[in-house]
Formats: sequence, C-alpha cells, structure tokens
Amino acid sequence: MERKGYCVYGEWRQSKTDKWMSVTDSSTGEVIAEVPCCTKDEVEDAIASAAAAFPEWSMLSISKRTQMMFRWRNVLMEHLDELTYLCSKELGKTLNEARGDVLKAIEPTELACATPYISQGRASLQVTTGFDTATYRVPLGVIAGIVPFNFPAMIPWGWMVPLAIATGNTVVLKAASFTPLTSMRILELFYEEAGFPKGVVNLVTCSRVESEIFLTDPRIKAVTFVGSTDVGKHIYSVAAAHGKRVQAQCEAKNHALVLEDCDLESTVNAIINSTYGCAGMRCMALPVVVVQESIADKFVALLKEKAMAMKVGCAYDPETKLGPVVNARHKQSILDWIQKGIDEGAELVLDGRDCVVPGFEGGYFVGPTILDHVTEDMSVGQREIFGPVTVIKRVKDFDEGIRVMNANPFANGSCIFTQNGYYARQFEMLTDGGMVGINVGIPVPSAYFPFSGNKDSFFGDQHVLGIDGVRFYTRAKTVTKHWYDEHARKRTMDTWEGTVERI
Repeated sequence: MERKGYCVYGEWRQSKTDKWMSVTDSSTGEVIAEVPCCTKDEVEDAIASAAAAFPEWSMLSISKRTQMMFRWRNVLMEHLDELTYLCSKELGKTLNEARGDVLKAIEPTELACATPYISQGRASLQVTTGFDTATYRVPLGVIAGIVPFNFPAMIPWGWMVPLAIATGNTVVLKAASFTPLTSMRILELFYEEAGFPKGVVNLVTCSRVESEIFLTDPRIKAVTFVGSTDVGKHIYSVAAAHGKRVQAQCEAKNHALVLEDCDLESTVNAIINSTYGCAGMRCMALPVVVVQESIADKFVALLKEKAMAMKVGCAYDPETKLGPVVNARHKQSILDWIQKGIDEGAELVLDGRDCVVPGFEGGYFVGPTILDHVTEDMSVGQREIFGPVTVIKRVKDFDEGIRVMNANPFANGSCIFTQNGYYARQFEMLTDGGMVGINVGIPVPSAYFPFSGNKDSFFGDQHVLGIDGVRFYTRAKTVTKHWYDEHARKRTMDTWEGTVERI
C-alpha cells in the first residue's frame, strides 16, 4: 500500500497530517493506497503555488498555450489504457465505462485547442467619430476545482482544467478522497511528459473543513464544484458572498417518459444502458422511468429480463457489464434506499441487495434493482440514490407524465421514448430538464455544448463546457481608444466623452 502526497509548485510533497484516507479496489475491498487529509497550511500552500504561477502563465501567448494543449491531448491518448485500468480499479467502473471517463477528459482538451477562436472578443472601428472599441476575454486568476468521486478523469481533467488553463488561469484541484489516484496520475503526466510550467495545476486531498478555505481566500477568483445539492448551495452562497464566481453542478433525478408507441425493444436497451451504466453513479443516470399504463406491464417484464441477464463482476474483467459501487459506505447507502422504497410501498420487482461475485466476495456489489408502482409521495422516486436502482412511475398519458416529471426538484436531464413527432416536440418545449433526449437515454452533449442542468441541479450563471465554460473562466475587458488629430484637438470636450452622435 502506498501513501500518496499532494502536489504544489510542480512537485509532490509528503503531508504533515495525522489523518489519512483509504482508497480501495472496489472489486475486492482491498485498500490500495492512502491519501492525506491535507492541513490548512498545505491547502494554502497550493493556493500560493497557483497564485505564483499565474502572472507568467497568463501572459504566455495564446498560441503557445494552445500548442501545449495539443501536446497534452496526445499524452492523454498515449496513456489511455493505463488510465482506464486505474480508473476502473479505484472506482469500480467497467473497463468500457472507465475508458469513456478518460475519453471524456480528452474531448474538452480538444475543445481547449480551439481557444484562439472560442476566446475571441469583439471590436468595432469608428464606433463614434474618432473612437474605436474592443472587448477582450481575459483570465480571472486562480480557480478552485472541487471534485466528486464518480468521474476521476472527466470532471477534474475535462470539465475543469482544460478551458481554465487554456484561457490563462491556474488551478487548485481538491481531488475526491475516495478516487484520487487517476487524477494524481494524470497530474504526474501533466508535468513529466507534457512539460507544463510548475504550479499551473496543483492538487490536494482534504476534508470539507480545509476546503472551506477555497470559498473565502481572496486569491481564489472562481470555484467550480460537482457534488451534492446541499454542499453546492453552501458553496454557492459562501463563495458568491466573497465575490467569487461559482459553478455548482449538483444532484439529479433524471426521468424518462416512455409512451405506448415507443420502439419497446430499443427503448429497454437504452434504459438498461443509462440506468445501470457506471452502476448508476452518475448525475446523468436514468433512475426513474415514467411509463404509460397501457404498456407498463410489458415494459417492466422486459426490463427485468434484460437486467437479470447482465453480468455483474469485477470491474476490470472485460466481460463485466455491471461493476461494483465505490466503497462500503456508499453500498450501504444504496441498500438503505432500496429498503426505504419497500417501506414506502413500492413493489420490489428485482432485488440486487444480496449480490455476491465468486472470487470477489469483498467487493462492493449491488445487482440491478427495480422498484415498481412508485408514487409521487415516495422519497425513493424523488431523491438521488446514485446506484443501480430503477424506479417505475406509471401514468395515464403524456400530460400526466410531463407533470410528474416536472414536479421533481432536480432538472439535470430528461428524455422521452416515442415515435410520435408531436409528443417529442411538446416534450422538448415543456420539460424542465436542462439536457433533453429524444429516444436518447443519456442526453449528455459533446464538450462543444454546455452541460446545462436546471433547478436544484445547478447553481451559477455559466455552465461547464462550450462557450459557457469559456465565459466562466474569463472576464470581459472593454477598451475604448481615441487618437488626437488636428480636428480632435479643437473639439470641445463633452460630458460623455465619445458618446454616440445623433442626427
């Protein structure tokens, strides 16, 4: 077992903490590393490192920063298999899911290679006689990224780092203590193989107590966060009160509306993928299916049949279709939610609580679980479970379905399965979901578009990725210029210098 350090000024240091946090192989339960709960001084040192690196990095030309992003993209591709295995081992994602996690870090890096274009401002000559005006996008300073456990490559190294550094900022990452190893390895590659200047990206692991510094330290100019809604609200309120930009991506309870005219086989296949992929541990999972009553029995029977056929096993076995959840504590939380659903009156159609994988008895496995006849008053259908649990809500028609879906406090994503263009269009207009799928179970847009959750799923003004991401990491600087000639010298100065002339 290895004791990991924290990274400041481009070097790894051993923490002086007396509190260490275990990282496990989710498939076996074995502790594979310990990471420090960094001290307050060590977190402040990480901020100081980023602040020291900012002046030189921000003044580097956009073309040079872009060339480094191209090189960085290639480094990640070269280490794709290594990072895939590491992600799978520490988190429990299947190899295919873990590979997607890393690829979803590379995709925004490719977007960041377009920074010379996507970060352009606007300009006009002769706005009024003799005056020119231009708006530029300039970097903010030091960015704090607070990372969840469920995407150790994509979120820190896709949603946070690429656009932040490409636009000239420096970064402090608070890696997730459950799954920090992938992110740490990527940071090693960032300096050792990509050759970035020291201090551009820094990394600590710590508790919420130490990370509170990010919300109040004046050197931090923006905070980007992914995690629970309660924590997101706290971060948003405290950091914003201290004059910082905040981008808080929070919980979800995504719903799908399945109408009677859907292609049933294709619909169930899509829902199997979206509800059980990543063992349900993603904010774009599909944990709630709102099914039209006329096909509900047939739908549930087919869903159960296909779910039972999934191979549950070791995350890094290529044959596995459903891997373990991240750790024992999270497994117990999922089991408690299943029992709560039963206690609330839901019908247990498929029970995954006693799932055991031969040879991996210490792993944190939960099999596919289905709860039917879930009503609006049941919390199991309202709150985020973050596991391989599907709840079924039955409705009479489209109108009741859209009402039931929009009654949920979260609105990260939503989707509809239908062959009817009218209902698809109505759904697109009426759903509260920020990311909408039409016969698409996981409506996550590519990095060129914003990840646009709504309601209690997001707090802030600019979402991650796309042009929203560029705007979040930059501020506008508008410059008005005027050069004196003989005519201008004789002109009487007006109260509003350079005001628009009237005819």
